[in-house]
Amino acid sequence: MNDMKKILIVDDEVNTRLALVRYLRSRFAIDEAENGEAAIRAMQTSDYDLVLTDLRMPGVDGIGVLDAALSKANPPQCIVFTAYGSVEKAVEAVKKGAFDFLTKPVKLDKLETVINNALSAIAAEKTSAIKSTPVAQSSTMQKLNEMIATVAPSRSTVLITGESGSGKEVAAKKLHKLSRRKGLFVAVNCAALPENLLESELFGHEKGAFTGADTMRKGRFELADGGTLFLDEIGEIPLSIQVKLLRVLENRTFERIGSSDPINCDIRLLCATNRDLKKMVAEGTFREDLYYRLNVVNLEIPPLREHRGDIPELARTFAAEFASENNKTIPVFEADAMNKLENYDFPGNVRELRNTIERLIVFDNDGVISVDDLPKNIRDFASSGRETKLLTNQEQKQLATNNINEQEHLLIVKVLEECGNNRTLAAEKLGISRRTLQRRLKEYGINE
Repeated sequence: MNDMKKILIVDDEVNTRLALVRYLRSRFAIDEAENGEAAIRAMQTSDYDLVLTDLRMPGVDGIGVLDAALSKANPPQCIVFTAYGSVEKAVEAVKKGAFDFLTKPVKLDKLETVINNALSAIAAEKTSAIKSTPVAQSSTMQKLNEMIATVAPSRSTVLITGESGSGKEVAAKKLHKLSRRKGLFVAVNCAALPENLLESELFGHEKGAFTGADTMRKGRFELADGGTLFLDEIGEIPLSIQVKLLRVLENRTFERIGSSDPINCDIRLLCATNRDLKKMVAEGTFREDLYYRLNVVNLEIPPLREHRGDIPELARTFAAEFASENNKTIPVFEADAMNKLENYDFPGNVRELRNTIERLIVFDNDGVISVDDLPKNIRDFASSGRETKLLTNQEQKQLATNNINEQEHLLIVKVLEECGNNRTLAAEKLGISRRTLQRRLKEYGINE
């Protein structure tokens, strides 16, 4: 019980409060308060990891509860609840320091995700206090950080490119933090939403604009007003929405779906992609005028294999973070194990390294990470290169005379043949996702 995270639930609606208590009490130590005054008294006598509070309450409202929570020496994370009509108040709460907000009625699966994210943020803060030295950075990453620091104060749109998992969103958050913009950092994964939902998510909609639009909803452009809007996977946006995005960039105005009233927005736009937008322009799948609007400044994030010298310190940093989360001792990496990590190509980049370290910490029992603890693909990896070993000498000579697209085409065909056209196995052998392989097959016209 002592290891349970402690949560304070504040809501003057009895049924809502009790429902939250029942849902969470099996996993957390729960206190409840029927109003803002009771919440402040509770925080004066107890420390909490998390406070869940309604915004609209008589007397001391949710903003008052938030102020009291943030004034503590070790402030808890705060999540606020609000009705659809009071989203502006919730955004104000986030600007003041709340971790996030949820609209009522609260969806329990969404609440679960936000709580986990908030508690993970606490663990990350503790980890940063544990570390006695900053992460050592290679000259490659130092140059990138210098460029970020130079670009951040400007209003210029930035296109962040790089392989999946290389840290594009991390770079976007650094740009926002160093920009000194007072608004929110609002992120949208454009690949995760179908076209009709993406348009509503970006621009919002009026009540009755379409079936299921029961209330007015603000889009991400409005929520990011005064701050930064980060559009991840920008290459996945359909042409119809590309036109609207171009107009926003040109005029700094947009309309909600179902309305003709223009809304002004003051946002800094950051975009990211792992696709070749210039090639998409040539193919007619991405607008040329939008491409040049987005690519005012280009930040290219290098893959982890191009700054291997950062791997040891990154590994130790992630180990400290996950050890803290799992109440374990920070492990020691044996030299051979660290050498294996440093020599591995990490096709999934920093994300793959982070996930690898998390698994190592979960299964660690003795506080020492040895070669035998590493995943088989890392133990068996030959540092001379994965791709060339898949080809014969004659095929490697052919590669040397081909351009990059021809090289990739030849390699994919060869690996598919070796894998009996099993695309999942081929993608794994190539070190790419199955989705990326499917896209490449379509681009190169490779059939069964």
